[in-house]
Amino acid sequence: QLQLVESGGGLVQPGGSLRLSCAASGFTLDNYAIGWFRQAPGKEREGVSCVNNNDRNTYYADSVKGRFTISRDNAKNTVYLQMNSLKPEDTAVYYCAADGPEFRYYCSAYAAGYNYWGQGTQVTVSS
Repeated sequence: QLQLVESGGGLVQPGGSLRLSCAASGFTLDNYAIGWFRQAPGKEREGVSCVNNNDRNTYYADSVKGRFTISRDNAKNTVYLQMNSLKPEDTAVYYCAADGPEFRYYCSAYAAGYNYWGQGTQVTVSS
């Protein structure tokens, strides 16, 4: 069974950092494009960051550019989202998603481009 599990969320003060993890079971993540999405209450799910299958191309939403970094550890079959300088508006449930195993030259910033999803992890930025 193909499964993605996010972890690393929590409560952090503005300006703080968190690292989210997306661990895969049942398949090998390095064959897939991976996206991170978030959804705040009353808002639509939005693409935050993504990386294509061979890590040559990445995407960051303007709102997180320069603060968030996506990375992949193939040995651990895990993708990370390092989030620095967090702001209250970053508060949301964060989801990882996988698209593949067909090669994608560019990853998609849209949820419809992904066929496997994790259950989400809550990130709350508040003083």
